[in-house]
Amino acid sequence: MIHATKQRLLEAGLRMLLEHGYNDLGIQALLAATDTPKGSFYHHFRDKEDFALQVVDAYMAQVHAGLDACLHDQSRPPLARVRRFFELTEQKYREEGYMGCLLGGLGQELSGVSEVFRRRIERCFAAIAERIAACIEEARRRGEVPAACDARQMADILVDCWEGAALRSRLRRNPASLNAMLDFYIRSLAAR
Repeated sequence: MIHATKQRLLEAGLRMLLEHGYNDLGIQALLAATDTPKGSFYHHFRDKEDFALQVVDAYMAQVHAGLDACLHDQSRPPLARVRRFFELTEQKYREEGYMGCLLGGLGQELSGVSEVFRRRIERCFAAIAERIAACIEEARRRGEVPAACDARQMADILVDCWEGAALRSRLRRNPASLNAMLDFYIRSLAAR
């Protein structure tokens, strides 16, 4: 069970990292937004980097819960499960005002300057792709995608394309890029 203060800081930190990025995240602003004393922050986190990495971990827990809910839904065919996960993700982006993907934002901001963040974010994307690949592989075994399909490669491409479309969606403040990419990808995968 996570301590209520830590949970409050992580939730506020996610919003603030999405809105402002890592470099513009001020610990004082976070403390003021959560009405948390400075000592409480340092009780739960070593420093700003540790805090942001724990926000990434909390974000990934949400992503994995979403993947579980969608990819294990046996009432849908495998590609429909994959599509559903991304549709629900797009819905969440819309509800948040198109702030997009935390991993994509931090990856763009920090991958060139922080090896710690570069490696962590790459592992997160790889974990997402691995989970999606299993569902694509199921579709391949069922004959819903061509037998020659490399499920892991196609999952990596999907994650890469999604992240690019998420950036465009954030810039435009609408889902058109996400929806067009997802439609194209699913049609192309099934037609391969």
